[in-house]
Amino acid sequence: MGVVDPAVEEYAAAHTTPGHPLLAEVERRTRASQEGHGMMVGLLEGRFLETLVWLSGARCILEVGTFTGYSALSMAGALPAGGSIVTCEVDPERAAVARRHVDASPWADRIRIVVGPALDSIATLDGPFDFVFIDADKVNYRNYYEAALPKLAEGGLIAVDNVLWSGQVLDADDRSEDTVAIRAFNDFVRHDTRVTCVMTTVRDGVTLIRRAG
Repeated sequence: MGVVDPAVEEYAAAHTTPGHPLLAEVERRTRASQEGHGMMVGLLEGRFLETLVWLSGARCILEVGTFTGYSALSMAGALPAGGSIVTCEVDPERAAVARRHVDASPWADRIRIVVGPALDSIATLDGPFDFVFIDADKVNYRNYYEAALPKLAEGGLIAVDNVLWSGQVLDADDRSEDTVAIRAFNDFVRHDTRVTCVMTTVRDGVTLIRRAG
């Protein structure tokens, strides 16, 4: 998965500071046990998210889509003392895997996994959130965005993964549900006057969104 030449991405990874040893183990286990292991953010995007959290000074993070915990663990490493992450996962089995990884980490006290449909979970959370990372089912991207935006702290940032969808967003003949949903989401955010956005080509495309003004 990705839109960058694999050799270029490999070079970039080789020139990125290695992650915590636990993250390498999480990656190994995920690749060995999860059929959809390509959903894991991996070193480059993990460090990218960690750096965004560090730069923004975020203390309270919302993640939509836990998978096996790699991204939450990456971001947790950049939180200041007292910082926290709430991460939403619909699949109980994946949540259980992520919980084992979190419990084995130095950041277990910073990460809370909420199991169930993310829209229901977000509705129960007060916020405000300094940083939001959306990486879940694509057909609900706009719904997650609309649920999170009112709970975004002043000066907060939303990051949305897979917005280039392996380049399929450029294929006019691709009318699959996920591709259509991502195209529609990208177009909507670009023209949403409430926010300012920038789409990056990190891995499979990450759009960064902040309130306008």
